[in-house]
Amino acid sequence: MTPKLSRTSKFYVPGSTMTLVIPGLLRGSPAAAWRLTHSALRHLTLSSLMKSKRKTDHLERTADVVRREVVSVAKVCGVAHESPSVKRLRLLVADKDFSFKAGQWVDFFIPGVSVVGGFSICSSPRLLEQERIIELAVKYTNHPPALWIHNQCTLDSEVAVRVGGEFFFDPKPTDASRNLVLIAGGVGINPLLSILWHTADLHREWVNKGRGYEIGTIRLFYSAKNTSELLFKKIILDLVNEFPEKIACSLHVTKQTTQISADLKPYVMEGRLTEKEIKDHISKETLFYICGPPPMTDFFSKELERSHVPREHICFEKWW
Repeated sequence: MTPKLSRTSKFYVPGSTMTLVIPGLLRGSPAAAWRLTHSALRHLTLSSLMKSKRKTDHLERTADVVRREVVSVAKVCGVAHESPSVKRLRLLVADKDFSFKAGQWVDFFIPGVSVVGGFSICSSPRLLEQERIIELAVKYTNHPPALWIHNQCTLDSEVAVRVGGEFFFDPKPTDASRNLVLIAGGVGINPLLSILWHTADLHREWVNKGRGYEIGTIRLFYSAKNTSELLFKKIILDLVNEFPEKIACSLHVTKQTTQISADLKPYVMEGRLTEKEIKDHISKETLFYICGPPPMTDFFSKELERSHVPREHICFEKWW
C-alpha cells in the first residue's frame, strides 16, 4: 500500500543510514496529501530536513499546482557558467519513473538546506529519454537553494527532484498543427528553451520519419539586460539556422554598454520588446507562451487579451 504524506514525512532508506524528510504541501490544496510511489522510495538516499519557511518560497507559491508523485534522486554530472550570473547544471536521473513535459519545473531538495528550490527544466524531454539527463540554469541570488548551487554544488553532489507545473507544450500526434510565439525575459528563457528544443525534436521526427506531430512556425522573443545575460545564445541560433523555415528569433537587450558582436547583430535589437512586435504574430492558429518577471508577464498577457487572443491560447509562468 502506498503511504500518504502528512505535512512532513520521514522515510528510512533500506540498506542505508540516511533519511529524507520532505514537507507536504499546504492543507486545502488539491495536492495536499501527495503520495510517493514505491519506485521513488527506493531512490531516496539523501539526509535532509526540507521545510519551506518563508511565505514567498517556491512551495508556498505553488501549493495549488499539480505535481507528479515521483521523487527521484539526481546526481550532478555537469556544472558550467552559462553567463556571469547563471550556472547551468546537468543532472543524471536514473529513476525510469521520472519524466516531465517541456516547460515544467522541479521541486529541488538539497541535503542540509532547509528551503526547497523551484527551477524550470531547460532541456528537452528527448534528452531525458535518451540519456537520463535534465538541465537547469540557475541565477545567483541570496535564496538558499541558489546559493548552494553557486557556492557548494560540485560534480557527484546528490539532490532530489519532483516534477510539477501546468505550463508546458506536449501535443499529441493527432493534434492540430499550431504556431508558437515564445516570450522570455531573463532566466524566464529556461522553460521556453525546453519547449523550443522539444518542437525541434518533433520537427526532426516529422521530417525524418514522416510521423508524429506536425509543428507550425516558432517565433522566440527574448529580452535580457545585455548580450552576456542572453542565455543559450548558441543553442538558439543553431536551431534557427538548422530550421530557418520553422524557427526564428528576435533578441532584445535593454542595458547594453559594449559593442554587439557581429554574429549576434542580425538577431539583436537594443531596447525593450514591444507589444507591436508580438501583435504582428497573432492568428487563430497561434499559441503564446510567456515566462519572465511578473510585470513583463502581466503586461504581455493583458495586451494579448485586449487583442482578442483567447485566454486558452495564452500560457504564462511567473518567477520571482
